[in-house]
Amino acid sequence: MHVDAGTLELRRGLRRHTLYLEELTHQLAADWLTYRHQRWPTSANSHLLVTQKTAPGPDYPAVHRITMQKVLPKGQTLDRLRQDRILDEAFTTGDPLKLMRLFGITEQTAMRYVTVAHPERTAKLPR
Repeated sequence: MHVDAGTLELRRGLRRHTLYLEELTHQLAADWLTYRHQRWPTSANSHLLVTQKTAPGPDYPAVHRITMQKVLPKGQTLDRLRQDRILDEAFTTGDPLKLMRLFGITEQTAMRYVTVAHPERTAKLPR
């Protein structure tokens, strides 16, 4: 994972995927990486968020599922928060290309969000 000049490079298996970040998200990711480097200077983990799945060994910080449940509002999940964030962006911009770039989602998924957010814009599109 690499954050640079408004982009986030992800590794998905053997493939690499670039997400284009808006300014606030880019700054938050960069600040988090700086903090993490200061907090755990010897960590070689390249993941933006370190979880039990991404941590390579016991010497690296891990975020347990129960810890996440304590921080999230009651009844919320990370998946729901992400879906809500994507839908909010779809209501704001209505631009499927922007959704694809920001969230790394497919064209079909981006169009589903835009259709929910703006049914009047997509009602006449061929299905």
